[in-house]
Amino acid sequence: MQKICFELEVYSFHIDFIGHVNNIVYVQWMEIGRTKLLEAIGMPTHEIFHQGFVPVLVQTNITYKSPLYLGDRVQIEIWISELRNASAIMQFRFANVQGTLAAEGWQKGLFVDRETMRPRRLCTEERALFLPYVHSTDAAQSDSALREVP
Repeated sequence: MQKICFELEVYSFHIDFIGHVNNIVYVQWMEIGRTKLLEAIGMPTHEIFHQGFVPVLVQTNITYKSPLYLGDRVQIEIWISELRNASAIMQFRFANVQGTLAAEGWQKGLFVDRETMRPRRLCTEERALFLPYVHSTDAAQSDSALREVP
C-alpha cells in the first residue's frame, strides 16, 4: 500500500485564540492532501475538470488527539480505505515530528459529472490509478493494535 506523505509548518495564521492550530486548518490540510493524491495518480484537478467530471466532498470527520502549536511541523498521511464506483473514503493522520498523533480523520468524496452534478462512475482505467493507495481501515487498525501489544 502506498500513502501520500508530506510535511507542513504551522504558521501564525493557523493559530486560534487558545494558542494552538485552529480546527479549520485541518480541513485545509485535507484539501492539500487530496490534491496531492490526485496529482500522484496522474489525475490533477485541472485535467479531470476538462474531462467533464469533478471531485466533491460529501462528508468530513476529524478527531482531535493533541494540539499543534506555532512553529511545529505537521506530518500528514493520506490513503484510501474504500474505493467504490463513483466515491472513495480517504483517511488522514496528522502527527508532530516526534510522531505524536495530533488528529485523524476521513473524508468521503464523490466524482460527479461537471454539467449535471450527478455521480459519475470511474472507468476501469481510472479506478486502477487509485488502487495502489487503497488500504482497508480495518486492516490498518488491526496492524496498529498488533504493534501496540507489549
